[in-house]
Amino acid sequence: MSGSSRQDGKHGSERQRLDPFVVATGDASPRDQRDLMERPFFSLSKTPRVKPILYKAADVEVQVLGMPEHGMATIWDADVLIWAASQIVAAENHGLRTSRFFRFTPYQLLRGVGRPTGNQQYLLLKASLARLQSTVIATTIRNGVQWRRRQFSWINEWEEMTTREGRVEGMEFVLPEWFYNGVVDRSLVLTIDPDYFRLTGGIERWLYRVARKHAGHQRHGWLFEITHLHAKSGSLARISDFALDLRRITVRQPLPGYCLSIEREGRRELLRIRPVQQFTVPVDEPVNGIGRSGAKGIGTSGAGLSADRAHGPQLTLWPETRNPATNLDSNRESNSSLLARAKRGRGAGAVGRRTP
Repeated sequence: MSGSSRQDGKHGSERQRLDPFVVATGDASPRDQRDLMERPFFSLSKTPRVKPILYKAADVEVQVLGMPEHGMATIWDADVLIWAASQIVAAENHGLRTSRFFRFTPYQLLRGVGRPTGNQQYLLLKASLARLQSTVIATTIRNGVQWRRRQFSWINEWEEMTTREGRVEGMEFVLPEWFYNGVVDRSLVLTIDPDYFRLTGGIERWLYRVARKHAGHQRHGWLFEITHLHAKSGSLARISDFALDLRRITVRQPLPGYCLSIEREGRRELLRIRPVQQFTVPVDEPVNGIGRSGAKGIGTSGAGLSADRAHGPQLTLWPETRNPATNLDSNRESNSSLLARAKRGRGAGAVGRRTP
């Protein structure tokens, strides 16, 4: 047994006290964890990232630290966590016991996230596992009243199992309790479109997760001020460059199940995200409002304009009228600079539960 990230022997290993969850198949409807969808936990760039993410909104804090040796976990590395969440939910739907201790084959994971299964992808998977383990997260999300901050890595430990000839027969990893508990609680999980894995740009992947979390299946979708989306993403790009990326993405309309449009109110630029009429994923619970991000910037956006796919924004899916009850009130923290104006102008506000 060859350990790419093993402790001496297995002394102190969590695998000694956890029953393994043996993945029987890689086929499972993809699920994402809500907390990871709406806050900046990952780098949006494939360029190694070590500058910390520092995010604060109301009483919610997120800090992410990447080690120089590997860099911070990226939004592509997060596919491993999406796959793990999908397997947990699928197994429990069939009455099977699950565990934080996963035992699987690389083929199962790679196929489950729509990637090729060749040697190069296997090497990239090992690099992802290394970044997931070396990235340190400290957050107040889902902590008890008396506990202020919890610190963990996305993967506590991992190991590959090989024959003497060097052929990989399987892999193991252990998920942190914070993530596992957020998946076992079904109210904290959303089904996502399998085409998400085909998105190549970091900002596109991040934007889809924001769309799925906040716009969901609401006919009029969700309205964001771009300056606050910039903070919410944690992008290191300048606001002007970030806004340009969003305009390019709006032209290409790459997000499965969602239509994007740019709106303006005076000098302010906003992005409206609306669901298309037909969905390839089932309806989950209603989405909630969000809080304002106080994040320091991270990452770089990778969206480029594709001439082959370029077309005008799809603005005819719904009648050409503004949402009579925009999310500005329930989205108070994300769009606080617009709230007062909206109330003066038209008494805005769908009332919803406010979450940071």
